[in-house]
Amino acid sequence: MVGEVHARELRHSLNDPDAFWARQAEALHWDQPWNTVLRTESDEDYAWFPGGQLNTCFNALDRHVDAGRGDQAALIYDSPVTGSHRQYSYAELRDEVARFAGALRNEGVEAGDRVIIYMPMVPGAVIAMLACARIGAVHSVVFGGFAPPELAKRVDDAKPALIVTATCGIEPNRTIPYLPLLDEALEIAEHPVPRCIVLQRPECDHPLKPGRDIDWYAACEAAEPADCLPVDATHPLYILYTSGTTGKPKGVVRDHGGHAVAMHYSMGTVYDSHPGDVYWAASDVGWVVGHSYIVYAPLIRGCTSILYEGKPVGTPDAGAFWRVIDQYKVNVLFTAPTALRAIKKEDPRGEHLGNHDIGSLRGLYLAGERSDPDTIAWAQQHLKVPVVDHWWQTETGWAVAANCRGLEPLPIKPGSASVAVPGYDIRVLDDAGEPVPAGHIGNIVLKLPLPPGTLSTLWNNEDGYRDNYLSRFPGYYLTGDAGFIDEDGYLSIMSRIDDIINVAGHRLSTGAMEEVLAAHPDVAEAAVIGAADALKGQLPVGLVVLKSGVDRDEATVCQELVAAVRASIGAVACFRTVGVVKRLPKTRSGKVLRGAMRKLANGEPCPVPATVDDPAILDEIREALADLGYPKTDRSAAA
Repeated sequence: MVGEVHARELRHSLNDPDAFWARQAEALHWDQPWNTVLRTESDEDYAWFPGGQLNTCFNALDRHVDAGRGDQAALIYDSPVTGSHRQYSYAELRDEVARFAGALRNEGVEAGDRVIIYMPMVPGAVIAMLACARIGAVHSVVFGGFAPPELAKRVDDAKPALIVTATCGIEPNRTIPYLPLLDEALEIAEHPVPRCIVLQRPECDHPLKPGRDIDWYAACEAAEPADCLPVDATHPLYILYTSGTTGKPKGVVRDHGGHAVAMHYSMGTVYDSHPGDVYWAASDVGWVVGHSYIVYAPLIRGCTSILYEGKPVGTPDAGAFWRVIDQYKVNVLFTAPTALRAIKKEDPRGEHLGNHDIGSLRGLYLAGERSDPDTIAWAQQHLKVPVVDHWWQTETGWAVAANCRGLEPLPIKPGSASVAVPGYDIRVLDDAGEPVPAGHIGNIVLKLPLPPGTLSTLWNNEDGYRDNYLSRFPGYYLTGDAGFIDEDGYLSIMSRIDDIINVAGHRLSTGAMEEVLAAHPDVAEAAVIGAADALKGQLPVGLVVLKSGVDRDEATVCQELVAAVRASIGAVACFRTVGVVKRLPKTRSGKVLRGAMRKLANGEPCPVPATVDDPAILDEIREALADLGYPKTDRSAAA
């Protein structure tokens, strides 16, 4: 079923990667050509475009201005939560970025220094990211509103020279002050941060901390615009932290050269988007989608990118997305299945669509968690455009499997992420490392070397990089996902093979939540599992064993545990359900059987594991989960 054009492009990318990627790289501006396209020391030690020099910001902004397209819209900011919007041309955005880059330099930020960006969905976040790229600084965006302990972990790992933040983030029904969260994080962190540049928002005029905080506008007014600094293609562009199974965040490192090439290629190949098109990734800059497809890829490609500070529902209603498409004539929309499920729940008959003209829309792309067939069918029925489920990760930075409509449209199989994108060699292996037959579930791996734009390592953790991704199956990158490839070459992602759960597109560590629960003075043991949820994909469910002699009201303890997770990890965890049990199911060696509990919570068949120390415990857990409302009757909608 894979088309001839797609198959030929895929073969070329795998059989002759040097020629293939050299051709893609020629679309960009290079200050110095590369020595070789792919330098390979071993399966695990390789680099893209070594010897080459370029600047990502130049390729995203200045290149288009120099080509005479400075008046084209580069970024459109739309904020229903504040009732404001603003449009930046390529020339205007370049000038704003150059000025802020000068402000960073005035504060001593140099090439290679790290800058943490702790911002809401405002143009300043995009400007700060591009300004770092302009001078060769390494940005690390932290999801706005992340709890202080999580922000502190990232401060200690990245050791930033400076933090860029705003006074608040804005939700539909509340304002979240950021500076108190930042203050607490910097008190917890061991690494001292001497300076913070603060964007004062009208909705929250917060006093700045003397000696540390600098007003954004004052900093820009005092700065001279900074020119683009050419850097090595292998120079780090950014660090993006993703949850690890131990609760310690993993800092994924992306380089300048390979990343820019992959972003430009993917916009045309995967999303069929071209200079002048209006592209909207309804995501957040704190996620990899925001990095790749709000900021870098659309601008490198010469598109107009939408920056949306709002929700799919509630700002003001379930027609919010259709209003944006209508108002700005969006050609391509990329969002998470969670957003569509929320819209579908509020407006099952698609009545809001009747109020808007979405005729400009050519395609809808979904990623972040598995797209259930019902949601895809609903979207196709009401939007009348192709709905493309595709799969990738924070680590890969761009699509691994997709229906590449820029090459040739392929038949859509609801529930499948389609086929391998050129550059990726996808395999499915059993636990012994042997290929599994078509249609059989196994470990999804990618043959090394990975294509340009993927992670080069983990920040200050080369051993962790190898242990997490490369050691289990030598010669392959372990994705951590399980699934199968069918007879037509279509890939289906079925689940994670570890205990990372996916809550509305957020990858969260159950281990980190367990650490918070176990820290409660009344708790002896704790386990957190991901249970299927029709709206958010998964929700965390906690089970705790209280210490002997504790005779407090269990409901009160559970309320305290929910509050503790919220305070430590943040509301993003959606942790609301926890129950008290007498014991947890374990193997004879003491390992907690989280997989068995997850099956019970989801109403799946759960044969008694041969290694369980006491089979009767599973009945006790089944009863405890039933008291918490699991399995849910609508579980099938999320399966």
